[in-house]
Amino acid sequence: MNRAAKCLRLPYEYFVLYGGLLFFALMCLSWSLFATLLFPLLPQRMRTHVGQFVIMAGFRSYVLLLQASGLVKCDLRALDALRHEGALIIAPNHPSLIDVVLIASRLPHIVGIMKAALWHNLMLGGGARLAGYIRNDSPTGMIRLSIAATRKGNQLLIFPEGTRTRGQSVNAFKPGFALIAKKADAPIQTVFIETNSPFLGKAWPLFKKPVFTLCYRVRLGQRFEVKGDIKTFIAQLEQYYKQQLDTQHDCQEEPCPPTTTTHFVQHTQNQAPK
Repeated sequence: MNRAAKCLRLPYEYFVLYGGLLFFALMCLSWSLFATLLFPLLPQRMRTHVGQFVIMAGFRSYVLLLQASGLVKCDLRALDALRHEGALIIAPNHPSLIDVVLIASRLPHIVGIMKAALWHNLMLGGGARLAGYIRNDSPTGMIRLSIAATRKGNQLLIFPEGTRTRGQSVNAFKPGFALIAKKADAPIQTVFIETNSPFLGKAWPLFKKPVFTLCYRVRLGQRFEVKGDIKTFIAQLEQYYKQQLDTQHDCQEEPCPPTTTTHFVQHTQNQAPK
């Protein structure tokens, strides 16, 4: 890269970072306000489908915009194998704030769980309510609503760690996702998000510029049914995640190479992770 290009790259990186955040904020705000108006006008089933589809389309447009900048590379194709599946618990690891956007940008029937403080947020609340998302103000209520949403055929997006990863692998898993899967009789689809950057991780300031190029890759792991003791299942599943993430491909060496993970889904019936 010549000197002129280097001089232009830094302001371009700031433009992509802050311009992208502004685009995302305006997109979410405009849809949230419109969704609030739509909510009382549409039947429940229709508003859920409309809300979920618009969230997928909006998040996908944001991801495409980032990719068009040349500073972000994403390989999310593995998720396409889940588009026409029925009820699932989709359980990714959680390295950054952008994880929900990456997953929901490819799947049209996602129900997410969001913080109660964001439920009436002007930018996010209206769209989340229209799509049938679930607030987590009460653990008992959250679990009950999650079971009901899954039994209706939705795909429940829930992070087993409960919060963004603090270390190199995964945090200790919370029991709620496994209890939901068991009560709803829905399989858990393990999902692994790999990245070459700590951008938007647990300790990352929102407006701090990362080192570009950013790479995100999603791959599917085994699919499990929760049988027997939940604590034992969670401990074994947590170990499985650690093993998978410790052997992940190095995104820095070869950013987002073509993968074949679309066909990696393994159906493991009546079996705990090994």
